Amino acid sequence: MELEQEAGVPINQPHAKKRGEEHYSKLYRKFIFLTLICSLVPLFLVGWGIYAYYSGFSKIRIMNYFENQVEHHREIIELFLRERTSDLQLVILTHSPDYLQNPGNLRRIFSIMNQGSSFFTDLGLIDDKGNHLAYIGPYDLMDKNYSQAFWFKEVMNKGIYISDMFTGFRKAPHFIIAVTRIEGNRKWILRASVDTEYFRSLVENVKIGASGEVYLSNQEGILQTTPRFSGKIMGKAPLPIEFFSKESGIGIYEADNNNPSHRFPRQLVGYTWLKNPRWKLVVKQDYAEAFRDANQANRAALISLHLSLLIILVISVISTRYMINIIKKQDSVSDLLNKQLVQAGKMASLGELSAGVAHEINNPLAIILTECQVMKDTIDDAPSLNNEVRTELTASLSQTESQVHRCSLITQSLLKFSRRSKSQREMVNLNAFLEEVIGHMEGKAKGIGIQFALDLEKDIPSFPSDPSLLQQVLLNLINNAIDAHEGKPYGTISIGTRTDSSRHGVEITVSDTGSGISPENIEKIFDPFFTTKAVGKGTGLGLSITYSTIKGLGGDISVSSIIGKGTQFKIFLPFRPSDNDQENQENVIIQPQSSILKSGANNEKT
Repeated sequence: MELEQEAGVPINQPHAKKRGEEHYSKLYRKFIFLTLICSLVPLFLVGWGIYAYYSGFSKIRIMNYFENQVEHHREIIELFLRERTSDLQLVILTHSPDYLQNPGNLRRIFSIMNQGSSFFTDLGLIDDKGNHLAYIGPYDLMDKNYSQAFWFKEVMNKGIYISDMFTGFRKAPHFIIAVTRIEGNRKWILRASVDTEYFRSLVENVKIGASGEVYLSNQEGILQTTPRFSGKIMGKAPLPIEFFSKESGIGIYEADNNNPSHRFPRQLVGYTWLKNPRWKLVVKQDYAEAFRDANQANRAALISLHLSLLIILVISVISTRYMINIIKKQDSVSDLLNKQLVQAGKMASLGELSAGVAHEINNPLAIILTECQVMKDTIDDAPSLNNEVRTELTASLSQTESQVHRCSLITQSLLKFSRRSKSQREMVNLNAFLEEVIGHMEGKAKGIGIQFALDLEKDIPSFPSDPSLLQQVLLNLINNAIDAHEGKPYGTISIGTRTDSSRHGVEITVSDTGSGISPENIEKIFDPFFTTKAVGKGTGLGLSITYSTIKGLGGDISVSSIIGKGTQFKIFLPFRPSDNDQENQENVIIQPQSSILKSGANNEKT
């Protein structure tokens, strides 16, 4: 019982597992709560603050834009009226009444005035009695007298007059611009009717969407142009006069559902008064359309805010689960490390035992080898000995010496295992060495449907290295490649060599068609005690020892892998390792493996 507790093994495993799950669940809830408090609340407050600010800002911006459009359009209309008035003043001031009374002269001036566009419908010269002296236009007005017309009195008093819309003798809505000239005791009036359709197109030349409309109305609320949707020229304006209390402004007009003439959607209205004539320019648009883009942006912002909240919530759940799983794995790794420490202690004891056994065996082997040499010398000094017997004894002694040397190699391996012996370098024929190692593993591979494919470059020169360390490295990689095909009915392990002239060495590639290594694991495969194998099937030390072994030999190792397609290891070994590599090699851990011992046994059999 006490031993189990010291080793870290729980006494009541189901109860401990239940307590562990409760601990992880509590930790999970804490992480979720803290993440939500630290991320969702600030985001919610900042998001709603930005939304409120942007909503107000966009509303003010749209209304200002609307107001600027109204003012700009007012300037355009007033400029048009001033230019047309100036045209008439220029004509009457630069030409005598006698000249203008000539119909040909008046027609030529009328054509010049309409050269840019059809600004005027007709043009007439009228005396101070209200009679036409000359007239150019499509109507029969030459015999008409205007002495009783409202505009005639106004222009006679003011000198310049722009009228409201009226029908007059032509029985069609129009307005006039009239100017006077005084010469002596007489007055003349030059009067022109502005083209109604041209003026309407000028007034409505504002881009205000599908529901917007522009119109002019006088001080009594009578339309001077025809709106797109509501009302007709010289009819009652759709909005009440009371709404326009200032010189200019912009506001929101709520429809009066009780008034049949005011049954329309909520309106955004901008207005301003012209100076001469005293007309009111009104630009209005449905409120929903005017603020559509801003509302869409606000809705998009709200949707983005709520999506962000949802994404943060989902990511919090996923990341928390991921962290909890990492904590679980780290706890499992800690438990595994404790077990591996116990195993390492056993291996250390086994190493000490191996060293002792090796030393104990070396002494008798030395004596046997010495005695064999003595017996050989004795045979040589016995001339009377039968030749056949001499030959048999010599052969037996030679076989004994051979087996003694083999036992010596075994003890050297034991000393290396216990780190009591320095690694020995010798010249290695790499291709032959690889073929020998593959020969040891070929039987195991074929038994599970795996084949070897060799691509060895010819004429690779021999180079100094430690065959036992190289064998351990290659057996590690091949065993891992075989294990990577678990669950597959067949596979291929490809081994190749090529000379790397740029680095003065040789490159060995070991690739397989196994399951591959995931990207998150490939960075950790050379870490000590990292393994993806099931508990009891791997210690996580093989590739770590392989990495340190290759580094100790002065080389380098790299790995690349694709999930489901396989893994490739590349090993580089220099042709001439440096002295530092020799020192590093002495510190390399020799990994005992059943495959190495098995291959040694096979060698003994052969």
